[in-house]
Amino acid sequence: MTKDILISRRAVIASGIALGVSGFASLARAAAPLKVAGIHASPVENAWNSCLHRALQDAAKEGVIEYVFSEGVSGTDYPRAMREYAEQGNKLIIGEAYAVEKEARQVAADYPDTAFVLGSSGEQAGDNFGVFGTWNHDGAYLAGMLAGKMTKSNVVGSVGAIPIPEVNMLINAFAAGVKAVNPDAKHLVSFIGTFFDPPKAREAGLAQIDAGADILFGERIGTADAAKERGIKSVGSLIDYTPRYPDTVFANAMWYFRPILDAAIADVAAGKPVGRNYTSYGLMKEGGSDIVFVKGVAPAEAEAAMEAKRAEIKAGTFEVPKMMDEPK
Repeated sequence: MTKDILISRRAVIASGIALGVSGFASLARAAAPLKVAGIHASPVENAWNSCLHRALQDAAKEGVIEYVFSEGVSGTDYPRAMREYAEQGNKLIIGEAYAVEKEARQVAADYPDTAFVLGSSGEQAGDNFGVFGTWNHDGAYLAGMLAGKMTKSNVVGSVGAIPIPEVNMLINAFAAGVKAVNPDAKHLVSFIGTFFDPPKAREAGLAQIDAGADILFGERIGTADAAKERGIKSVGSLIDYTPRYPDTVFANAMWYFRPILDAAIADVAAGKPVGRNYTSYGLMKEGGSDIVFVKGVAPAEAEAAMEAKRAEIKAGTFEVPKMMDEPK
């Protein structure tokens, strides 16, 4: 490979992850589409940004929103882009504050009538600055359970962007899944120092393979290229990489932005403050993330154990540890 007008999360899930055609169709008919702008620090082909971009595009196709966007916006230009979109009358601005946390909050304070909902490692601010995290760690843990039973060298690797809390949590979850089924496995970790540099991720992956890893977790796009080149298996993150790497990527820790987007749109449409944390809409038990995998690649008993744990996560009887310290 979504509570009052703030529709319940489980109702969102029942409508097929995205409210779009059902819950928001009446909203679209009842009022003009909401003007929404997306500001992407990386190209929209980057996995994380593509999740936001696709959800926004889908909402636009359904007539729920009018969508404009900018991509590849540098940290120095980001506050300016926020101000410009606010000045243009966009009612909701979606983006990322990771590199501009202080500046983004200042812009939001200057435009109290504009709703800002941004990816962030910090907390919400005021009535109009909401945040969300990318919590697909449930899927990463489950993929780690499969990898832990598949590795023959007893060494797996993870290639990440920058050791911010969310990236750390994702890689730590993958490692925890591996260790849950294979306590003796070794886990290698590399950070490439940027959010988008596929060649650099590939080189980091190759170095881990040279150090003995026979399965790679690609928190960053480009990792699977190293795995493909050396004929080993890989795990993708955020989107489904298997169609692009059919003989390499056997599992993906998916993240779906649409439930978060729908909740934010509903708040804006209802005139409610967006100054809250929307992260939980992206959890597996809420339908905002999952694992997709190719059946038959991992041993049958490993798949059965993983599916049992997946059911526990969805039922809320098991919670994947949230470990945000930098993995070593």
